[in-house]
Amino acid sequence: MTAAARRLSSVPAFDVDAIRADFPILARQVHGKPLVYLDSAASAQKPRAVIEAITRAYTDDYANVHRGAYYLSETSTVAYEAAREKVRAFINASSTAEIVFTKGATEAINLIAASYGRAFIKAGDEIVLTALEHHSNIVPWDLLRTATGCVIRVVPVAADGTVALSDFAASIGPRTKLVAVAHVSNVLGTILPIRAIADLAHAAGAKILIDGCQGIVHAPVDVRALDCDFYAFSGHKLYGPTGIGVLWAREALLDAMPPYQGGGDMIETVAFSGCTWAPLPAKFEAGTPPIVQAIGLGAAIDYVTAQDRDAVRAHEERLLAYATAQLGQIPGLRLIGTAPGKAAVQSFVMDGAHPHDIATVLDRSGVCVRAGHHCAQPLMEVMGVPATARASFAMYNTITEVDALVTALIKARELLT
Repeated sequence: MTAAARRLSSVPAFDVDAIRADFPILARQVHGKPLVYLDSAASAQKPRAVIEAITRAYTDDYANVHRGAYYLSETSTVAYEAAREKVRAFINASSTAEIVFTKGATEAINLIAASYGRAFIKAGDEIVLTALEHHSNIVPWDLLRTATGCVIRVVPVAADGTVALSDFAASIGPRTKLVAVAHVSNVLGTILPIRAIADLAHAAGAKILIDGCQGIVHAPVDVRALDCDFYAFSGHKLYGPTGIGVLWAREALLDAMPPYQGGGDMIETVAFSGCTWAPLPAKFEAGTPPIVQAIGLGAAIDYVTAQDRDAVRAHEERLLAYATAQLGQIPGLRLIGTAPGKAAVQSFVMDGAHPHDIATVLDRSGVCVRAGHHCAQPLMEVMGVPATARASFAMYNTITEVDALVTALIKARELLT
């Protein structure tokens, strides 16, 4: 028995049927077939606890936060700030002052590029990325390069989807000011060795930003143990609502950074002669914030925290291992990304069939997969394909659903090739 198999065998049993009962949408049919939702890497479905928390926030306690001297505003403010504390505890941040609510991870990364980047990164300074990054961790740095004349260096990705630590060491140097990398690839499922990369970055005097959209879902995250400087993630991939994201950053960095946007709630004083800024984290939360979305994210964190995360991870690993074996038996189908220890994401192509056509045929069987470049066009170029189909697994998926995927793919192969 391999070490991985021994570890999986020691994990407590996981009651996936009980989990599925918490997600109302999973009981529906699509085109007369049971829904098989395999696109959680794009956006996860929502448990009843999250839906009910959002409903209560609108029907029972809704008012704007921080500003009203009346009961509803006070209640809404308490719930909003309680969500911030839940995030702090979830990622083991030192203080709620380090937790900035944004509308998503994309805005969080743009905030860093626009604020930290323009203040501290100059012409000739280097930003290190990898070839597997999502566009939201590429485009903001391209905009910064245009504005400042900084240089972008790219760490290569191997054919199996791995990224060598030695390539990071070769790319990070005395001119490096920031390393910005995904925790987990949204296309390949590759898990990057974040702590080791952080050590290399800090040894060179650079900061490190982690795009944690996929990483936060599949395993516990401790920002202090990772020793990163910035960590960004979105709520909707973590079983929470859209319209909410989180930027965690070291308090000293946030203190040193200029505001990202101006407006209400982020100011201490306003005068035509000059303005001063509110304390953290309000300094970076201009205007009316995503109140109910934050409350929904708090409920999602409560839900995830209530699960045995080792059991969830083992369940997802079993799904991935089974899917990898079954997909590998379909003639003409090629897996894209086979890095050891990867997260529960499986991209693939099929000879003679475009990924969009594959997804369309699968939909008629009730099976939802993503098709396209997955906001990772540079990675598609590296892998030598224009697009892939992608099945991504979550705690609510089952072996039976993997079988449904395989059956639908065999049908798609007969129709399309």
